[in-house]
Amino acid sequence: MGKKYISLIMVAMVLGMLVTKLDASQIDDVSCQEALLSLLPCLPFLQGADPATPPSNCCAGANNLNQKAATTQIRRDICNCLKPAASRFGVHSDRSKQLPQLCNINLSFSFDPSIDCNSVP
Repeated sequence: MGKKYISLIMVAMVLGMLVTKLDASQIDDVSCQEALLSLLPCLPFLQGADPATPPSNCCAGANNLNQKAATTQIRRDICNCLKPAASRFGVHSDRSKQLPQLCNINLSFSFDPSIDCNSVP
């Protein structure tokens, strides 16, 4: 009787770990606040201040954010967060378009404040 009980407990523990792993991957979204904080070091560059290249901590934050944006829905959510923030903070469109190239980020869409976020793949 004891061996069956231990086997049942082991199966329950394994199932519990699998469910926990599935739940963890489902909450791997990026909040708007996290997206904004990731790009905060980019703000002077995006507003047109010198130098004409983004600082390394800006590129690090932008690359990190890009890596976390693993699904179409997360990318669209980030777009919908950053778009109004860009106009609020006076982001220059030409600088925002340059940022991915200058930071060596591969995007499947144009990084433009006037983009339709629903068109982001």
